[in-house]
Amino acid sequence: MTQENIEEMLEKPYWIVDILPERVPKDSPGRYFAIEQYFLEESRILELRRKQLGMLLRLNCYCGFTVSFDAGLHWVMNPAPEEMERRLLQKERVGDIHIMIDGGKSMIALNLDDTYMTVYDPTERILELLQSLAGAEGLFTWKPPAD
Repeated sequence: MTQENIEEMLEKPYWIVDILPERVPKDSPGRYFAIEQYFLEESRILELRRKQLGMLLRLNCYCGFTVSFDAGLHWVMNPAPEEMERRLLQKERVGDIHIMIDGGKSMIALNLDDTYMTVYDPTERILELLQSLAGAEGLFTWKPPAD
């Protein structure tokens, strides 16, 4: 896997795994940015990362993972659960984690500054699994509308 593989995946159709059930409209009268910051506070973001970790570890039971914790410079095949936990729950926010699934057929991107994960080009089976696993963790899986 390389950084080029990541770039190629970023051009593919994608889904969002999120704390919200759909994209918030630009003209929403609500307080999206204040609420996003609320969920990004340390105790709350750790709770969210634990949910994401649980979902990813369970998904790894069904699919092989090749993971980069440094934006594609180095890759680890099926990292130990403890390594995934350490990387997702670290206190400092250090950029993006990329997970290539089943030899690069699909990719999950997780920016530690966000409350969502992006899933690129999931197969029907991976999407079904993600929807079930995310729902079990109290998260939502949705496809952004075409712009």
